[in-house]
Amino acid sequence: MNILMTGATGLLGTTLTQTFSQVGHNVYRLLRHGSAQRDTPPERVFDIPWMPDHPEIPQLPASPGGHEVHAIINLAGAPVAGGRWTQKRKALLSSSRIETTRGVVNAIAHMKTRPRVLISASAIGYYGNRGDEVLTESSEAGQGFLAELAKEWEAEAMKAEALGVRVVLARLGIILAKHGGALPQMLAPFKFGLGSRLSTGKQWTSWVTLADVVEIMSRTLEDPKLSGPVNVVSPAPVTNVEFTKVLAEVLNRPAIFAAPAFVLRLALGEMADGALLASERVAPKVLQQHGYAFLHSDLREALHAILG
Repeated sequence: MNILMTGATGLLGTTLTQTFSQVGHNVYRLLRHGSAQRDTPPERVFDIPWMPDHPEIPQLPASPGGHEVHAIINLAGAPVAGGRWTQKRKALLSSSRIETTRGVVNAIAHMKTRPRVLISASAIGYYGNRGDEVLTESSEAGQGFLAELAKEWEAEAMKAEALGVRVVLARLGIILAKHGGALPQMLAPFKFGLGSRLSTGKQWTSWVTLADVVEIMSRTLEDPKLSGPVNVVSPAPVTNVEFTKVLAEVLNRPAIFAAPAFVLRLALGEMADGALLASERVAPKVLQQHGYAFLHSDLREALHAILG
């Protein structure tokens, strides 16, 4: 299978590229013009210069899979936790997702033979701050910057359905991995005995391991029955208090402090309420209905598997 991928150099993109190429797929990393890659692409991995505002993607290099694109995985987007949400930062968070997704769909429209599936990343931020409410794929969008962003992001991706392409909206929870994403940032204060819950700690955290995300993406690539929004989270969300407690036990470190909400707001501004203090109790209803068996559904076991 020939797979085009945006955002291929991030944590998830790098892992998927490695996994798919090892099982025999050809992965074509779409890179913005001028974005030089330091690594030498491994076998079955190719780099293609591209700009989202250009309607066509250059022809794929010759490969055993031919020149046709069979699937597109759209992971592009600047990190949400990459800094305070200034107006400039918000504009980057939006454009890096919406404009890239729009460009991908426009490119699909110009293809003679269109891909069978577009898997477009989204986020559980779509649901907004919802307290103890259990959220499934049929739940309505919430309020706030992240919810509005995810809503627009998904709307751009869904336009590919009119082109005859199966579209999957992968609403990603907090991805737990040892070498990237949120977990290494969480670990830092624990190493100095400063592990703490966030504010009251009552807000729900919906998490998933990187290993499960890779398995889910692999299945989504092949299963024609999966389409529309898919919550990519474990079936066992926990409150921030519980997450902090379990992480402390796994690390054998204390966690006796609490980071007050007002301190988080002073330090991070709007991002504190939008990302750290928001409560999103999300259930993977679609995956469960399709019989997906999670590799890691218990937080303690998952953290032991990740951290050794």
